[in-house]
Amino acid sequence: MEYQADRYEIAVIGAGHAGIEAGLAAARLGCRTVMFTINMDAVGNLPCNPSIGGTAKGHLVREVDALGGEMGKAADDTFLQSRMLNRGKGPAVHSLRAQIDRRRYSARVKHTLETQSNLDLKQAEIVAIRKKAEDPSLWQVVTRLGAVYDCQCVILATGTYLSGKIYVGDVSYEGGPDGMFAASSLGTCLRELGIPCRRFKTGTPARIHRQSIDYSHLEIQEGDEQITPFSYDTLENPDFPLENKVVCHVTWTNQNTKDIILQNLHRSPLYSGKIDGIGPRYCPSIEDKIVRFSEKERHQLFIEPCGLDTEEMYLQGASSSLPEDVQIALYRTIPGLEHVKIMRTAYAIEYDCVDPLALRATLEFKAYPGLYGAGQFNGSSGYEEAAAQGIVAGINAALRVQQKQPLILERSGSYIGTLIDDLVTKGVADPYRMMTSRSEYRLILRQDNADERLMPIGHAIGLLNDETYRKFLRRLELKKQEWKRAKDTPIPPSKALNRILVSRETTPITTPVRLVELLKRPELNYAVLTPVDVTRPDLPSWILEQVEVEIKYEGYIKRQQAMIEEARRLEKKTLPEHICYADITGLRLEAIEKLEKIRPENVGQASRISGVSPADISVLLIWLTKQQASSKKEESQ
Repeated sequence: MEYQADRYEIAVIGAGHAGIEAGLAAARLGCRTVMFTINMDAVGNLPCNPSIGGTAKGHLVREVDALGGEMGKAADDTFLQSRMLNRGKGPAVHSLRAQIDRRRYSARVKHTLETQSNLDLKQAEIVAIRKKAEDPSLWQVVTRLGAVYDCQCVILATGTYLSGKIYVGDVSYEGGPDGMFAASSLGTCLRELGIPCRRFKTGTPARIHRQSIDYSHLEIQEGDEQITPFSYDTLENPDFPLENKVVCHVTWTNQNTKDIILQNLHRSPLYSGKIDGIGPRYCPSIEDKIVRFSEKERHQLFIEPCGLDTEEMYLQGASSSLPEDVQIALYRTIPGLEHVKIMRTAYAIEYDCVDPLALRATLEFKAYPGLYGAGQFNGSSGYEEAAAQGIVAGINAALRVQQKQPLILERSGSYIGTLIDDLVTKGVADPYRMMTSRSEYRLILRQDNADERLMPIGHAIGLLNDETYRKFLRRLELKKQEWKRAKDTPIPPSKALNRILVSRETTPITTPVRLVELLKRPELNYAVLTPVDVTRPDLPSWILEQVEVEIKYEGYIKRQQAMIEEARRLEKKTLPEHICYADITGLRLEAIEKLEKIRPENVGQASRISGVSPADISVLLIWLTKQQASSKKEESQ
């Protein structure tokens, strides 16, 4: 039996990484917000990797932080080991990754939610959402206990809980991650509502007991000596303790591992046909790796701690849905794991998610005003992708409630914008994972300059306070001053300088050279020039690194900026909401079909739709020009 409960402006369904950022953003922008979770102890859970960041994912965390989000701060508070990935490659792909104490992280974000004004956190399973019969402008969410909450906006951030089903060998049952309940009734409700859903799947490795591991033949993986935090608040706080507390270890599979998997492949639900859902292309299970990369003799595995107060260790790279007895056998073929004890068996989980082509770039449903999607519900994978979508959905729901213009992040201005544009413009065939290669502007979208790209937006919206913004402006001023000094400072020839140049295998100088010209040389950097750069002010290393990157890649950066300006020109050409593409002469049939389905908001978005050619874009531009000329003529009459 139902009863009327409290009324809120925004309801968030799910308290994973998308729900957390959505709820906090909405509440911090002044909206009365309620967040529902099936189990209060699962708030901010990391059911797969006990880590945050990674290639391109570190960029997303930095961008969430620059907008005023929470993930970076929570990760800095609870990290166990920090590493900057891809140091040997160009600056565009440098990405921060940190091992996280998963229980402390969960407790940290849960307490943040509990103490946030305008936000109520409730343990309840939502079994239905619907429009209110007496007032269709309102949504209603209904709990399993019959409570009905009225709200103006709903954000669906259900993760892998929606109609979740667990698979381990021949065994399958309804369930969510880490032994939680599935949200089966809500999945049925969304399908009945007409929301286009599909089945995806993901998996996780076993957790093993620390004391059952033989470390004598394992390779040790240390953290960075100089630690870079995720959050700009941490970066500006000299008293914040940045310390690696653990090491990780590396091991490898072998021919025996491969033989056991191949002998039992028929018992894997992936290959027996039991799993219908599509899994992540870039994070395959161990049995999938053995089949897809059969020519490889071995596969690398990382043994990672789950926390300081637990003996659980995570086997990165060894996710599986094979039967438990097979898992025990295959893990014990791996060096260091010969006597391993499994604490949590690996499993696959199948779940419902939406076709993201049904969403606008604001993450609002096109056909359901006031209804938003975020995170794995939108067809993505990963904590970081979820948080990025969550903060955008939360911001836009709040802006809708306040009757303000929505926030649409440009593809050319952030990885968050790239992520959302890919989802709502191109759709997904499998769980979407952010990678640096997905951006055509990655030299500009570096993680080190996320503050320059997004803090003005976060401050204008109201998520970044004035003090944080003043610190940002101060950093910007210091950087500009150093740029000017590098351009204006002549470095005279000297024995000390030429010794440095010869030792770095670059040409000595006989006349004064500006500092900026020396820094452009790939063999040189600020560190090696310290003895001769006598006018250098005492600046943080990260400001010098940023200036150095922009000096070395100045030409490439200017080229990408020109590309961005051209892209923005097309983004400014908006398309009418109710345009009938079939009436536009010259468009190909495939283009008409795709344009009608996706309903792009501007010509720039239309140009990125698969099946829409440059010739079709030319037709659209000509049509728009004629429409604008016709409108002006009518106005003048």
